[in-house]
Amino acid sequence: MNQPTSGHDHTKFKPVALQGSGTGHAHDHACCSSTAHAPAAIQLTEAASADSRFSSFRIEAMDCPTEQTLIQNKLARLVGVEQLEFNLVNRVLGVRHVLPDTGSIEEAIASLGMKAEPIVEGQEPEVAPPAAKKHWWPLALSGVAAVAAEVIHFADLAPTWVVALVALVAIFSGGLGTYKKGWIALKNRNLNINALMSIAVTGAVLIGQWPEAAMVMFLFTLAELIEARSLDRARNAIGGLMQLTPDMATVQQADGQWREMHAKEIALGALVRVRPGERIGLDGEVVSGQSTIDQAPITGESLPVEKRAGDKVFAGTINQAGSLEYRVTAAASNSTLARIIHAVEQAQGARAPTQRFVDSFSRIYTPAVFALALAVAVIPPLLMGGAWFDWIYRALVLLVVACPCALVISTPVTIVSGLAAAARKGILVKGGVYLESGHKLDFLALDKTGTITHGKPVQTDYVALDPLVKELAVKVAASLASRSDHPVSLAIAQRAVQQNLVLHEVEAFEALLGRGVRGEVNGELYHLGNHRLVEELGLCSPQLEAQLDLLERQGKSVILLLDGSGPMALFAVADTIKESSREAIEQLHELGIKTLMLTGDNPHTAQAIAAQVGIDQARGNLLPGDKLLEIEALYAKGHQVGMVGDGINDAPALARAEIGFAMAAAGTDTAIETADVALMDDDLRKIPAFVRLSRQTASILRQNIVLALATKGIFLAITFAGMATMWMAVFADMGVSLLVVFNGLRLLRK
Repeated sequence: MNQPTSGHDHTKFKPVALQGSGTGHAHDHACCSSTAHAPAAIQLTEAASADSRFSSFRIEAMDCPTEQTLIQNKLARLVGVEQLEFNLVNRVLGVRHVLPDTGSIEEAIASLGMKAEPIVEGQEPEVAPPAAKKHWWPLALSGVAAVAAEVIHFADLAPTWVVALVALVAIFSGGLGTYKKGWIALKNRNLNINALMSIAVTGAVLIGQWPEAAMVMFLFTLAELIEARSLDRARNAIGGLMQLTPDMATVQQADGQWREMHAKEIALGALVRVRPGERIGLDGEVVSGQSTIDQAPITGESLPVEKRAGDKVFAGTINQAGSLEYRVTAAASNSTLARIIHAVEQAQGARAPTQRFVDSFSRIYTPAVFALALAVAVIPPLLMGGAWFDWIYRALVLLVVACPCALVISTPVTIVSGLAAAARKGILVKGGVYLESGHKLDFLALDKTGTITHGKPVQTDYVALDPLVKELAVKVAASLASRSDHPVSLAIAQRAVQQNLVLHEVEAFEALLGRGVRGEVNGELYHLGNHRLVEELGLCSPQLEAQLDLLERQGKSVILLLDGSGPMALFAVADTIKESSREAIEQLHELGIKTLMLTGDNPHTAQAIAAQVGIDQARGNLLPGDKLLEIEALYAKGHQVGMVGDGINDAPALARAEIGFAMAAAGTDTAIETADVALMDDDLRKIPAFVRLSRQTASILRQNIVLALATKGIFLAITFAGMATMWMAVFADMGVSLLVVFNGLRLLRK
């Protein structure tokens, strides 16, 4: 349900087979690009053909926007390709096309120096294997040779040809990969970091700056390695979720025997046993046994949760105490954990506002810088009598300094780190756009039932109107209530069960629609119902009205037991407030966010609950369309509005809000699908935690942009003044890149 006025897309949960994380190794290139990042799905044609098909490929070398841009530009020129879908976390490319086979796609990708391995349709791809460990000695040799070239040149220890030879050893031992990727980028008219660095080093060699060329290539390669390992930390934070689910689970067979099976082969409805200390392999419902479960991987709860028959358990959580048997309710590929992983992967395709700004800026910035460098190299010598050597050297330094690497890499690293940090807290954010825009919220609307309250009414009051029949009234009321499926009746019956009362047989039982029930107990007719039923029977009085009004103003529903002579007793039932709700509202107010409760309950109940929790405003008697209108009214007053809900009736308001929060544990699928953020354990305190994380993310994004642009500006001025050297330029560029990466990774700290 995308609303055009909200300005963002809703990434939905989808039951999909998980793809391998492919994490855990360093890459041989810097994860940055001089061109714009594309969104996760790119439509290349106006509409998909009726006979189009979808093919998937694993591309080990594709793990950052540099490769994505090259592949996108290459395949966009291939006739028959209609849409591309990039999953950089898993290094998987999806292609919708009308080609007879995938050979031309594989050839096009091979021309970019990458290998595309087709993934068989309908087969769940395996986890990407770690890349072969790279030898460290070429980089060490490059570093030693670069330092040696500098020393020999500075101390004038040998002829120039010796310096050149040593420098070439440094360049080619450490920079062959950069040259190869730079050449591929240039052939495809893409000015990425590898192309710019290749041009700069080659230019330095051509003007005889051998030591600087060697040092630039070594420093660049070293910085790439450090940056790649740093970026892997952000990737591993998400990919590590895949390691939470065990591969095997103990399943009961048709003959009653228990046998270990692969989790992905276990069918729905199967009975699985989990021992103390084991991880739970699949989502399910406890059939027998009792234990405590550590649900932190799913919900972020710090304390273990008691589980017994009828309770839900989640894949990836840890059984701590007793043995449990549970019935499987979701396949391995559609478990709650699998959906979390998939949603976080998909979330990276929804670019945050800052990232869109950086992409647009880089699209113009890089060609402009290249043109400026060319002008610096040519115009002063031709028109101003400058020395060719000096101005070409300055142009090469300018190319290195002005590379937008730090600017481009700062946003995705920060967003991925923020998404992973949120997932650790049990907050599932469906896109970087929501993570970043969360800091703007100044008003939060909340549903009542199941959100602020537990959603399960309990008996709170019992008043015997005739003291002589106090015990009898309780038993008769519970006997009648036990025959009804209404939540209020169930609350009265549940209290009797807790008190171990022996109930009476009920005869001639009848449900009275919208009013209550009646039946005979021991030959006498009794009614159990609401205020309307009492009025219909003509048994109301001013004194009784006053009692009912007092309880109803406290947000309670009142049920009366009546015999032929009049009311015998009254029972008050209320939906109890979650303890976490009060604390959450208090934290929201501390953050400067005002609150509004929206409920279908009567206004008295709404006001009573709002007062108990500390909510600023409350609206009652609302239908789903009315909740939507309340959100619209807040927008009309200039507020940035969030909405929290758990039911189908909340879906329109969730979709309209700037950010929709779903109570995912008790929430309906419709609410979860429509919302932008899911709270995995229904704890409202996670919303202020999300706002704080959003504010921190937005702050780090701003810091990174200011740091990158300010450093570029300072070194550009130094370059034009003729004071900068090429190795200083590399320190300026790659040093800032590393700083923004480390700054973004701060979000992963607990």
